[in-house]
Amino acid sequence: MARSEAKIKDGAAAYLEDGEEFRAAVVARPRGWTQSSASAGGGAAAGMIGGALGGRKQAQNVEAAQESGFELASPMALVVTSRRLMSLEVSAPVGLGIGMKVKRLVSAVPLAHVDSIEVKRLAVGKTITVTIQGVPFALEVGAGANASGVAEAFERAAVA
Repeated sequence: MARSEAKIKDGAAAYLEDGEEFRAAVVARPRGWTQSSASAGGGAAAGMIGGALGGRKQAQNVEAAQESGFELASPMALVVTSRRLMSLEVSAPVGLGIGMKVKRLVSAVPLAHVDSIEVKRLAVGKTITVTIQGVPFALEVGAGANASGVAEAFERAAVA
């Protein structure tokens, strides 16, 4: 278990219900965050346009999550337990989980409401598309994040 996942597990313990077990977690942000905060490598105009596009994409994913009954934070930990999918607000990690702490429970839904969790590679990172009650929204995670572990934990818990 990576250092960041271990810190999330420790911080999530306060929000688990009786008999509920932690399965997996990953630090994520709403899709579009990287693009909205990227430097203007192509000049000021390109940076402003890219930032605006990323900001719009991020807002769309936050709104979609809310429509599904789930709320996002940025940064956040997406946590799969034996019963629920949780969003925990975390402090921004410096790297390898250093400096990161769980701040609060933002949202949680029963796994029965989660239709799917899909992971795809994206340039130097990964995207996670979560679909809850028919409404998809996307998150982005770093290249080293165990996003597939979260998807696999969901699949195992959903079958159980």
